[in-house]
Amino acid sequence: MAKILVIDDERAIRQVLKDILGHEGYQVEEAVDGAEGMQKLKAGKFDAILCDIKMPKMDGLELLQWAKTEEIDTPMIMVSGHGNIETAVEAVKKGAFDYISKPPDLNRLLITLRNALDKTTLVQETKTLKRKMGKGQEMIGAGPAMVQIKTTIAKVAPTDARVLITGENGCGKELVARALHAQSNRAAAPFIEVNCAAIPAELIESELFGHEKGSFTSAVKQRIGKFEQASGGTLFLDEIGDMGLSAQAKVLRALQEGIITRVGGEKAIAVDVRVIAATNKNLMEEVAAKNFRLDLYHRLGVILIHVPTLKERKEDIPALVDHFLQVIAGEYGQAAKPIEDKAMDLLLQHPWTGNIRELRNVVERLIILSGKTITPTDVKTYL
Repeated sequence: MAKILVIDDERAIRQVLKDILGHEGYQVEEAVDGAEGMQKLKAGKFDAILCDIKMPKMDGLELLQWAKTEEIDTPMIMVSGHGNIETAVEAVKKGAFDYISKPPDLNRLLITLRNALDKTTLVQETKTLKRKMGKGQEMIGAGPAMVQIKTTIAKVAPTDARVLITGENGCGKELVARALHAQSNRAAAPFIEVNCAAIPAELIESELFGHEKGSFTSAVKQRIGKFEQASGGTLFLDEIGDMGLSAQAKVLRALQEGIITRVGGEKAIAVDVRVIAATNKNLMEEVAAKNFRLDLYHRLGVILIHVPTLKERKEDIPALVDHFLQVIAGEYGQAAKPIEDKAMDLLLQHPWTGNIRELRNVVERLIILSGKTITPTDVKTYL
């Protein structure tokens, strides 16, 4: 249920608006002037504001100016019986969502309010997305292993050298790949990810190289593959150790010649792609077992980066916990919870077989289920 703040010094106007909006299913709070409206905005969040302009103590335009200074992005609709076109223009210039004259037309009021609420939803979704794509993609840690990885990334990223990233599941191989792309000359171009373990063997070639219409039973139209989609940018082949030998041969050709051919097609298509690969397997053991091509291994592994397990870099656990406390609390719209020292000690002692992925899940569980402070009892209960 959307929460609306109605600010007007006329009691009858407030009551009419409250009745109308309540009938439409909105939750309504009232303020008698701009000063009281300011206090209510300081005390809680609203989805939209209906605000009179001419009021004692603090008028609507002053409140609007204050809200923008405080970076309160709740859309404010100005409502006034003393208005003219100059007032409307001034209100919009100062950041008002819209301006409505008194007595307000009911249909216009409701439509404007719905549009304002749509804007609120969009702003919240954008903030959440930015948090997930920004803070959620940081490489956290200042231990020796992480310093070495970051140093290697800084040296390798500006080149087009292919990189093979190794390490257990959940240790952060994708973050390394994204950091390589973000610090490269291709950063403005696409970063395309393919999870080779999640795609059936009979579909992996179509996924990577695309297919022509009619090339197989379900190919009802032409498909552009990941190599073409990533042209000019970076293609991240995650869990490449699970790729079948047939697809490996075609990937090798693409790396050697910079050319692909769609499934069912004959035309050679030039692609400009930097390939970064990752695996949780020992590829030399896979080569010995004839599950992986040695020539492809050497093509992919120009630069080798090994990401250690979390138990091998326990010195980074406090920083990771603090990071996840901030990020996850932000995603839930909460303040980050403090964690007691003894609770952190328990996290340091845990084996973390699921690596950073497991740690993040545990921190999220603690944020949801613990009290105001995360205690040793919480960790023992929810770990």
